[in-house]
Amino acid sequence: METAPQISSFVALGDSFTEGMSDQGPGGVYRGWADRLADRLAARTDGFRYANLAVRGKLIGQIAAEQVPLAAAMEADLITLVGGLNDVLRPSCDMGRVCGLLEESVERLAPACKQLVLMRSPGRQGPVLERYRARMEELFSFVDQLGSRHGALVVDLYGARTLSDPRLWADDRLHLTAQGHHRVAEAVWQRLGHPAEDDWDAPLPSAVPPGWLVRRRADLRFARRHLAPWIGRRLTGRSSGDGLLPKRPDLAPLACEDTP
Repeated sequence: METAPQISSFVALGDSFTEGMSDQGPGGVYRGWADRLADRLAARTDGFRYANLAVRGKLIGQIAAEQVPLAAAMEADLITLVGGLNDVLRPSCDMGRVCGLLEESVERLAPACKQLVLMRSPGRQGPVLERYRARMEELFSFVDQLGSRHGALVVDLYGARTLSDPRLWADDRLHLTAQGHHRVAEAVWQRLGHPAEDDWDAPLPSAVPPGWLVRRRADLRFARRHLAPWIGRRLTGRSSGDGLLPKRPDLAPLACEDTP
């Protein structure tokens, strides 16, 4: 017996994770878990409409100010909100402010849709996760509280067995691969009550770890292509999303090409 609600419209809010980096789609536009989920929902419902307001690099304050009012006004059946992790991963972070803005956003979005979905974001194995683990777990604990208080579904990606596997992460070590985004879409799909199409948390096949020289070359490539530019943006107060618009700013049929 099918228990999933009928969803005829979907709005996704957030940062690069919801924009879809690094799941490269046609024409150089990132696809990502939200687009993949929208494809599945559209296949079940005539007249399905979708908007994706997420932009890479956005902090929770920017999401609350720029995306939340637009999404609330759209009155979609389904809204997903994933934000705050960019704040948490900065050297200086006011966790009280982050949680307060997240709460304000949820309080505005929950009454404006039939179902609000929040997430405990995935974390890649490595020193970055360990350095910020306490902050991340504080944020995700608060997300759980918000879900309970406002009737929002929470998708636990942080507690997954496999999404921390480096093989599901792109070369920048910050964003999931296409396979990683596929797994996230499946996780949300199942959390909404749809029957499983595959095991999104199934372990990857065992593999021989790369040798020391291969790992060092990868570290150097990462530092040159990704870490140095990231540090440069932090030092100059710039963001990877500066000047970028949402790829689907309007709640429109999925076939419509709204990408600027």
